[in-house]
Amino acid sequence: MSLIYHNTCPLCGSSQIHEALTAKDYTVSKETFPIFHCGGCGGRFTQNVPDGANIGRYYQSQEYISHSETKQGLINRLYHSVRKITLRSKQNWVRNAAGIKTGTLLDIGSGTGAFLHYMQTGGWTVTGLEPDENARRNAKEIYNIDALPIEQLYSLPSQQFNVITMWHVLEHVHELHGYLDHIRTLLKPGGSLLIAVPNYTSSDAGYYKEYWAAYDVPRHLYHFSPDSMEKLLNQHHIRLAKKHPMVFDGFYVSLLSEKYKTGKSRLLQGFFHGFRSYRKGLKTVDRCSSIVYECKI
Repeated sequence: MSLIYHNTCPLCGSSQIHEALTAKDYTVSKETFPIFHCGGCGGRFTQNVPDGANIGRYYQSQEYISHSETKQGLINRLYHSVRKITLRSKQNWVRNAAGIKTGTLLDIGSGTGAFLHYMQTGGWTVTGLEPDENARRNAKEIYNIDALPIEQLYSLPSQQFNVITMWHVLEHVHELHGYLDHIRTLLKPGGSLLIAVPNYTSSDAGYYKEYWAAYDVPRHLYHFSPDSMEKLLNQHHIRLAKKHPMVFDGFYVSLLSEKYKTGKSRLLQGFFHGFRSYRKGLKTVDRCSSIVYECKI
């Protein structure tokens, strides 16, 4: 297997890098991976990750909820119980960013298609791109969504979409800079790009450290802070317009992190740290467990 080791930061190119911690893949392989910190941009990245041709096996788990729609286990059932609220929030962010109630939408990394289905029922013309074949099959069976293989990103016509969304996807993309450059060409003039990523400077990440579930190695190749994310967007001439807190992510991530740290599903402790992250995220977006970056081209 071909592994990727970075001698410079893959986010900004700086050589000011050092190991910050080592995290474990609790979902699939139980392997450990070093996470490096960049003194240049403040971002982090996972070392020794499989290349794009070989990382697929690290996604093959029924516990990987964005591909399987699993409701097994209390944590996944809780995820589904709040999803209607998060879908409504995403729809509002899309509408407000675009300034229109309906239009054309591209969702990159569309998973099993729940968000696309929600937007489609709201009158939007939707297109989904998803690398995982099983997730595309589930999208068709559950929501009758015909998601396209991710390779077709580069075959889509330019200036076609009012809005492009990437919900917890950018941290998975091997060709990070090429993706961002190409995405710009797919938006209509005045179009909007919404990117949601975990925030390793959040309060829950600070508490759980190497057990923080949103490190999710090796599937998460990069780990963003608000500063590093803005610097990355600036590199690609993408203007940050607003930041939105994904306040419920802290609960889900904290419950998983508590399980990783203790080996037990300690609900009270997980909810406590999730609620603390929730409160801090409401006060200051930059402390939220996950952040949506609303961008203009």
